[in-house]
Amino acid sequence: MFDELRDLYQEVILDHGKNPRNRHAPPDANRQAIGKNPVCGDAFIIYLTVDDQAVVRDVGFKGEGCAISTASASMMTEIVKGKTVDQIARLFTAFHALATGETDEVPSEGIGPDDVDRLHALAGVRQFPVRVKCATLAWHTLQAAMDGKQSVSTE
Repeated sequence: MFDELRDLYQEVILDHGKNPRNRHAPPDANRQAIGKNPVCGDAFIIYLTVDDQAVVRDVGFKGEGCAISTASASMMTEIVKGKTVDQIARLFTAFHALATGETDEVPSEGIGPDDVDRLHALAGVRQFPVRVKCATLAWHTLQAAMDGKQSVSTE
């Protein structure tokens, strides 16, 4: 069962890495940030359209990175679209804890089961510590954009 689940997660990551979703700059984006990993050269711009109720109505990204960082950015855009800034903050905290190995479980409060599955798909990077920064780059950049910061670095 575990091997089948791991294989499924790998398929999802490969699909998003090869065919990233939301790889665009929304024309009405009102927040953005640049994220860089100077060690490997990954760099992304995350664009957000946040409405007056603090809901992310549109999200996109541009940039270049390895398959894991691209897949993470793609999956992140699908997860956060339609969520409030507060929900996204909880998702960021949960994902970061999973990816860094701080926890094996996503707290269920305020996070839907589909989102939990998606976060677990990316969390396998914790087995490869040098890849954790690849998986978390887009998420840190998203957090920077929501906080009104211009840029963020993994170093």
